Amino acid sequence: MRNAARRATERRYLMCPPTHFKVTYSINPWMDPAKPVDLPLALAQWEDLRDRYRDLGHTVEELEPHRELPDMVFAANGATVVEGRVLGARFAHSERTAEAAAHRAWFRANGYEDVYEPEHINEGEGDFAVTASWLLAGRGFRSSPLSHPEAQEFFGRPVIGLDLVDPRYYHLDTALCVLDDSTDTEVMYYPPAFSKGSQAVLARLFPDAIIAEEPDAAALGLNAVSDGRHVLLPQAAVGLFGPLRERGYEPIGMDLSELLKGGGSVKCCTQELR
Repeated sequence: MRNAARRATERRYLMCPPTHFKVTYSINPWMDPAKPVDLPLALAQWEDLRDRYRDLGHTVEELEPHRELPDMVFAANGATVVEGRVLGARFAHSERTAEAAAHRAWFRANGYEDVYEPEHINEGEGDFAVTASWLLAGRGFRSSPLSHPEAQEFFGRPVIGLDLVDPRYYHLDTALCVLDDSTDTEVMYYPPAFSKGSQAVLARLFPDAIIAEEPDAAALGLNAVSDGRHVLLPQAAVGLFGPLRERGYEPIGMDLSELLKGGGSVKCCTQELR
């Protein structure tokens, strides 16, 4: 749908400040312990993102960071929330395992009654993307295929599995972004991140999708957050700004260059509380 009038809807997000962010291990191709992190800059960039959400009229809740968990800033990985039901995470790497319990504790302390601890590995909204009717679900690097039927059973909505084949795009949210979750049609994605079969599925489901080029995908331009009108994305993904505007969206470039050293950007820092 081109040149459509877009309407933002008020959102509620969970974020975690990068108070203890550092890169001392490598669990994805973006992480290099030899590259130092400028922590004050990382904090300033994160605060800019948080404040931008609030300026747009959204609510941002904050999760308390833990000193021994430097990747907690990537709050999207801690759970998936749909209609107030919380599917917790189970992390693939031991370095992040304890984050799952911290997220579940936050939800229980904040009035969520249906909080499920999964049996199978999933990394929250890293690999689950929510449309109006479906869950799009990544697999191949960090989430188990067995997490897909588990999520389908818990949420009672169809789960569409998508195979990731490029280790740079180790989570679904690095290769695909849902632009309008009031429909099942509006996404942008990078085809080479997916297997040939999954590319065919995406082409069938989303014939009018915005297709990202390699430079914008490599800038983690698809690690973006949309409220139905405003699309917050890495400012380096300049090739996506024009196509988004053509579809009636308002792109907002953000600088999260320090957090990119951990393999994440806008979406990785943002869990949506639906």
